[in-house]
Amino acid sequence: SMKPYQLAVPLLFLAAFARAETPQQILALYQQQAGGASAARGEKFFFARVPQASGEMASCTSCHTDNPKAIGKTRAHKPIDPLAPVANRERLTDPAKVAKWFKRNCKDALARECTAQEKADFLAFLISVK
Repeated sequence: SMKPYQLAVPLLFLAAFARAETPQQILALYQQQAGGASAARGEKFFFARVPQASGEMASCTSCHTDNPKAIGKTRAHKPIDPLAPVANRERLTDPAKVAKWFKRNCKDALARECTAQEKADFLAFLISVK
């Protein structure tokens, strides 16, 4: 059975998660889990091409374009608002949305969950885009 102190860490994280409202606050949460973040590694991750089940190669840029400030489009050709907070004030302001889209897009593009490090690096990269 879990000791009370073992519950404290996830509960503290959830409490902080609920209060995170800025890209920097959301990045800080992911950095805590990862132990740091690198915008350079995040940029590499953004452009990394990964083989798909179809045999094609894909990356974040497949839908989001090579420019995080640009409007992307889904496979169904629906527009996707820019990823970079500098070009989209709503981006990275809702921790639940960030978590949801990481879960969905990592599974889509990588056929797996992203690691805490990949998430922190990716957020650091998006925030670094000016």
